[in-house]
Amino acid sequence: MAFIFQPGRKAYTPLLILFGLAVQFAQADEKPKQGFRELQRFPAAEAHQAVAVDKTSFFAISSREIARYQKTTGKQLAKWTPPKESTIRHLNSGVVIEGKLYCAHSNWPKQPLENSIEVFDATTLKPLESLKFPKTTGAINWVDRQHDKWWVVFAFYGDAESVKKTRLVLYNDNWQQKGRWTFPETVVKRFLPYSNSGGAWGPDNLIYVTGHDRAELYALQINRSNEILEHVKTLPAPIAGQGIAWDRSDKNTLYGIIRSKKQVVKMRFMPAVK
Repeated sequence: MAFIFQPGRKAYTPLLILFGLAVQFAQADEKPKQGFRELQRFPAAEAHQAVAVDKTSFFAISSREIARYQKTTGKQLAKWTPPKESTIRHLNSGVVIEGKLYCAHSNWPKQPLENSIEVFDATTLKPLESLKFPKTTGAINWVDRQHDKWWVVFAFYGDAESVKKTRLVLYNDNWQQKGRWTFPETVVKRFLPYSNSGGAWGPDNLIYVTGHDRAELYALQINRSNEILEHVKTLPAPIAGQGIAWDRSDKNTLYGIIRSKKQVVKMRFMPAVK
């Protein structure tokens, strides 16, 4: 039996109908892929090292400057630049906790190494405090707050053997060390030829970390049986490494940067469907 399409007339073959039904059923059964969906980009001249975020603002961080921007419009609201006599040399990732912006800081690559966490008022960006880590090795690259504890990464650079020394350290509120973990080999290989640049605890209770410039994040979990973090998954993301920040006021929203374009990227995390 022949089926002929004529101008101005709708005609469907049984084959086309069956094909359409098959596509519909396949789409209905298909589960959304896990990953990050870009929502918005904002220009920010300071987006060179990291981004932090709170309920109303995001904070673009460069080695020696911080700027606060309105989340909805991208309008700059405040900016901090250190005075000439300042010892600030290499700011890294930041996190906002109870109205204060905590930024990881080191003088890397200078020697002797000096590590600190610089604390700023999150509204005015006025410096409030400098927490010193005089007896540490490796450069402080990120800090986060989770489970009523502080989590800090000290990064090492160079060849694989050196980068393997990069560690996540757990501190209590008195900044006493209570635990430490290194990174699994599968993740260290992705860090090379650099190291871990950013990280933060995600809404699914996994730790998400980045390398220097790859467009991906590595989800890790604490291994209770040894001192090596467990690599759970690798997810592509529309960023280029560097410091990241989960928006605790908007679940499943993550901020990152693309330093080559001086952009802050807002993303939506798409969890796996069980």
